[in-house]
Amino acid sequence: MARRRIYILSDGQNEGISSGHVPLGRERILGTALEVLNEVGLKELSMKKIADKLQVKTASLYYHVKDKEELIQLLSDRISRGMVWPERSLDWEEQIVQWAEQFRQVLLSHRDAVELFKQTIARGMDRLTQIEKLYELLVSAGFADSHIPWTASLLKNYVLGFVAEHVQLMAIASGQFTSSEEMSEQYEQFYRQLPEEKFPNMIRLAPYTTRPDWEKEFQFGLRVLIDGLADKRKQK
Repeated sequence: MARRRIYILSDGQNEGISSGHVPLGRERILGTALEVLNEVGLKELSMKKIADKLQVKTASLYYHVKDKEELIQLLSDRISRGMVWPERSLDWEEQIVQWAEQFRQVLLSHRDAVELFKQTIARGMDRLTQIEKLYELLVSAGFADSHIPWTASLLKNYVLGFVAEHVQLMAIASGQFTSSEEMSEQYEQFYRQLPEEKFPNMIRLAPYTTRPDWEKEFQFGLRVLIDGLADKRKQK
């Protein structure tokens, strides 16, 4: 069976620009695609909606972007471009903290960004560059080569999973309640009505379960990971 070749994707930043108008290049298409993504979400994102917003025919997009699969790949790369890398003068633990917070904020800044990353494998230069920098950080920190991809994956999946849960709960709050505070109050009441002999801990911990402090929880989980990684760093 013939194997499918994997190519490095280019974002088209160097496409020529003629005077008098902005050409319909890949960069312009991706900028508009992000706008449509934030408006309608990944499920409803389509080449037609992007073309309509650009006021061009859908067929004209396919000269620059092959299909929706490539579009999603390119969008994940474009989103990665928003990452600001930590100062190299900081110790490796603080660099990881800043990297994780940056990644989290970038994901939160675009609708369904987590799904975009989950559905794609890094192939674009911006996303590959971020992975290379994370690898470089872990190499400098002294991690064994065989552990570096695992460590990078652990950190990436922690941020993706945390943001996914945060976004999901906020969507439930906005769709079913007037506010997140109302959702917290109703779920706390629900927990307090459970049989105490069966769920003593769920009832006691209801104020913490139903009223998450996203900042503190994110930092707590990240610190647990880093503390564990600090111990593994010594192993070769």
